[in-house]
Amino acid sequence: MRLFVALNLPKKERNRIHRIAKVLRESRIPVRWVDPQNYHVTLRFLGKVPENRIDGVRDSLARVASSTGDIDLSVERFGAFPTIRRPNVIWAGVEPTPSLRCLKQDLERALKDCGFVPEKRAFHPHLTLGRVDAKGGAGAFRGLDEMAANFTYKRQVKIRKMDLMSSEMVSGSPRYRLRYSAAFG
Repeated sequence: MRLFVALNLPKKERNRIHRIAKVLRESRIPVRWVDPQNYHVTLRFLGKVPENRIDGVRDSLARVASSTGDIDLSVERFGAFPTIRRPNVIWAGVEPTPSLRCLKQDLERALKDCGFVPEKRAFHPHLTLGRVDAKGGAGAFRGLDEMAANFTYKRQVKIRKMDLMSSEMVSGSPRYRLRYSAAFG
């Protein structure tokens, strides 16, 4: 089963972000937009996990969550990876606050104890809003940097748990399912 650990936003906040990003969706940029019910911050992608290791993952999440207080996510600005002029992913950025970084580090340590190699790449917390279609040619994203710069969005979102999610492809789109929740402190 393909698994990842996520911070899921409340429905009200996901809908608010979706409304604000309407201008991007109405532009003609070649992007497959993510359904707002799937907006989340990925803390750790685990990949395909055998059934016999899932209990260890759950235990790790529970242990980390029990020693973590609620997290205030600071969602601000829109952008793209790798760059706004040649994007693969359009995102809403999340400020990597000290509490969020500590949560990520604690999670990495706990998952290492159950056999997962810690991630070495930098942590760039974000909500994926859309993924670029392969059809985008030269100039397809002209003006995206200006559109993203004109968005004013800054919200604090209280997160009270982290979730173990599964991912499967259904008709070419990912479907996420909640497998386990670990409430903070």
